[in-house]
Amino acid sequence: MDPQELKNLLNAFKDGALGEDEVLARLRHLPFEDVGDAMVDHHRSLRQGFPEVIFGAGKSAGQIERIMASLSARGSNVLVTRLDEAKALAVKEAFPAAVWHADARCLTLEEKPVEKRGRGTVLVISAGTSDLPVAAEALVTLRMLGNDAEHLYDVGVAGIHRLLARRETLFAASVLIVVAGMEGALPSVVGGLVDRPVIAVPTSVGYGASFGGIAALLGMLNSCAAGVTVVNIDNGFGAAVAASTINRV
Repeated sequence: MDPQELKNLLNAFKDGALGEDEVLARLRHLPFEDVGDAMVDHHRSLRQGFPEVIFGAGKSAGQIERIMASLSARGSNVLVTRLDEAKALAVKEAFPAAVWHADARCLTLEEKPVEKRGRGTVLVISAGTSDLPVAAEALVTLRMLGNDAEHLYDVGVAGIHRLLARRETLFAASVLIVVAGMEGALPSVVGGLVDRPVIAVPTSVGYGASFGGIAALLGMLNSCAAGVTVVNIDNGFGAAVAASTINRV
């Protein structure tokens, strides 16, 4: 239940369109609902402005379906992250209207139109094609949270002219998410060009000395560009939530 839905419910009760018992029935599952192996947080939209998101890795298809059923029954849009194709196809059998975003490893179910809440465009930039899954996760999340979002893919520092050719797109963004593996240099370059918040996402892409993304993480934490902030390795979702909070009207 989001703030506007709660306001509509209270106004309907005030106007006499809904009785006390019906209002109580609608509010029964606030703030959370026990579905057996999960405690679904129906209060999160009221606190944070968006429903609980399901982290799919480590959960069975059945567990995901039960949590989705609880959220969708309350009219909430659903986002499942880190989902492999086999589980996604199994979940889609229970929820045919759900959309599987293979490149992002995400599944979405829209029970209502996503409300536009961003004051500008969030730009997702990725260094190489190998970073695309993390960038795509950020892009899907941004759009489910009500942002206009665009992307620039494969514009890493090995061919920096590819990025510089898109300067107008960089300067037009309200917030920028920069995804890179290897040595993680791209956020510093972008941070030195723009006067907007830059959120850096290190990825686990790289050869042995990248240490599963630790080299990129340390490079980004030590950025010489002022104002670059860093999230965890491969955390496109976390970067998108942070960017959405910054971009919110």
